[in-house]
Amino acid sequence: MIIAEIGQAHDGSLGNAHAFIDALAETGVDAIKFQTHIAEAESSSFEPFRVKFSKQDNTRFDYWKRMEFTPAQWKGIKAHCEEKNLKFISSPFSNAAVNLLESIQVESYKIGSGEIGNFLMLEKIARTGKPIMLSSGMSSFEELDKTFEFLRPFGNALSILQCTTAYPTQPEQWGLNVMAELKARYQVPVGFSDHSGDIFACLSAATLGAEIFEFHVVFDKRQFGPDSPASISIDQTKVLCEGIKKIQSALRNPVIKSENQKYSELKVMFGKSLAVNKALPKGHLLTMDDLESKKPGDKGIPASQYQIVIGKELNRNLEKYDFLNLEDLKTDS
Repeated sequence: MIIAEIGQAHDGSLGNAHAFIDALAETGVDAIKFQTHIAEAESSSFEPFRVKFSKQDNTRFDYWKRMEFTPAQWKGIKAHCEEKNLKFISSPFSNAAVNLLESIQVESYKIGSGEIGNFLMLEKIARTGKPIMLSSGMSSFEELDKTFEFLRPFGNALSILQCTTAYPTQPEQWGLNVMAELKARYQVPVGFSDHSGDIFACLSAATLGAEIFEFHVVFDKRQFGPDSPASISIDQTKVLCEGIKKIQSALRNPVIKSENQKYSELKVMFGKSLAVNKALPKGHLLTMDDLESKKPGDKGIPASQYQIVIGKELNRNLEKYDFLNLEDLKTDS
């Protein structure tokens, strides 16, 4: 599954949120992910800014407040995604947000890495019976173990994404190796949540067999917002989707190098036969300096067998660049 995360890139504008849906519907993504914030339930005036980017929000609480939509607006956003054949996914950050998402019948939940230890909210989500996608971002294996132990008895379909909490993430921080460790440890579908701000990390994850891809999207990386430097553009999203799908097709269709019969004609066409590189008289003893190789591959002795003619005597005159065949060589009597 390829998931484009709008997150807060809409900057609190319902019109922008819908514009993202229309634009992303043309890129090849499978799903759009939002974040559902209810400021009073999840935050307080004591919460600091992760990045002090805003000149219009005095506190991060104010920012979360500005990112809110009403239940009716969320219902419209979900309906718009479905009209465009896109799956609607959201990350809640409070029990109140879970209640809101349940009221609009969300199909699955994505858990941000900061909420991995929020067992109060996780139990509420788990009791819905719906699929849960976990981001490993800030968590150690010990912490993830506890979360899996907590969730597994509820029976939800679980998946996990390798994620590095750095914005933007540098190549040495991608942690591509962690995907295999997550797969072996938890035996669930594994993917990659990207904050690199480019397409290369997800493409690399695709070559390693990632099943889920998530990345932040903006209309323009220069636009206002905390996630813009770690996001990709709509145009990059289309290229990324094409790349992921081609890589997945390649992985589903391994090439068997021992089966090359289909190249028989081409091998003759591009193959090389031995020839002489100068006019040579009958009786001449061939050396390597006398030889050339010419296409096609079925007009003389194969170039791969050049060693068998070294030191052999010609039994007829040859012109420059004539092909060399076994009948041109004197046989030992």
